[in-house]
Amino acid sequence: MLRFLTAGESHGQALVGILEGFPKGVRISKDLINKELSRRQAGWGRGGRMNIERDKVEFISGLRRGVTLGSPIGFLIRNKDARLRPFLPDNIRRISVPRPAHADLAGLLKYSEKDINNILERASARETASRVVIGSLCRQLLELFGIKVSSFIREFGPLIFSNSTSSSSGRKYYYGIERKNLPKLKQLIKETRNRSDTLGGIIEIRAEGVVAGIGSFMQWDRRLDSRLSFALMSIPAVKGVEIGLGFDYARRSGRDTHDSIYYSKRRGFFHKTNNSGGIEGGISTGEPIILRIAMKPIATLKRGIMSVNVTTKKKAKAPSIRSDVAAVYACSVVAEAMTAFILTDSFLEKFSSDTLTELRASYRQYINSLKKY
Repeated sequence: MLRFLTAGESHGQALVGILEGFPKGVRISKDLINKELSRRQAGWGRGGRMNIERDKVEFISGLRRGVTLGSPIGFLIRNKDARLRPFLPDNIRRISVPRPAHADLAGLLKYSEKDINNILERASARETASRVVIGSLCRQLLELFGIKVSSFIREFGPLIFSNSTSSSSGRKYYYGIERKNLPKLKQLIKETRNRSDTLGGIIEIRAEGVVAGIGSFMQWDRRLDSRLSFALMSIPAVKGVEIGLGFDYARRSGRDTHDSIYYSKRRGFFHKTNNSGGIEGGISTGEPIILRIAMKPIATLKRGIMSVNVTTKKKAKAPSIRSDVAAVYACSVVAEAMTAFILTDSFLEKFSSDTLTELRASYRQYINSLKKY
């Protein structure tokens, strides 16, 4: 079983992560991981924090000479903007007015807390930097088996990008959006920033090269679609997940939507359409896995909206805290990471996973069995 834990506060000393269950013998590129961390900090509409932090991963266990040992992989990402000390006093002022759409109020009530700092520091999306490291480790394993995970932005606020493509595309695209669309996107962000507002968007994630048979219908929590949905919904600000046609299934008939099955000696069984998004009955079909997520507008506003002071119980404006206008592209990087993690976990569940050598042998045997079916 592959699993991870993260720790750390937004302005603590560092973010910490532990990944357990990763197979022995995988050569890891730290440069590729740092590149993914840089991607998470990039994009349009980011705030001042991204000008302070330059995220880099430091491994403290689980690797030797750049190769995984099979033991838990431990790492940290140091915070340059560190203000919290576990045992020392700090000068961070108390916050008593919760920001709507954040974890502030719910967290205060859950933990009988009065200072919102003790809630927002952990609830912050800064935690997702650790997930990007974990996702990059998983991607480096998946790519050894021809599995690639990518994403692109379908919608950014009111703008719809029908010609968007994978974020790894060439010069015609910038972060997955066709360059000819960039001027109106930049103008939208400028206008949104000027009125102290924020934006969200819709992101599509694709996983190609996933062989048929990953996942299971035997129990609810082993279904690949349910696991992916759970992982993607765990990303801060994500409020919706679709697979394949998603909600469009409800608007069409079965004859118009279900993917017919075909067979040829060269390809074996295949589909000419992929409305199911590459998953049927909780199991991968061999077609590309297609997911979409809806990200709500950033909850922290430069000019706060109405709230209540939890100490005085009087109405008050939510505090203005340094934030982004939009983090849609950053969200897409985290979504890729979470998708890669779930696919790796399901992949290792299907095949022997103690070492890369065993994994390759088990995978080859399965591929040969599919060819003979």
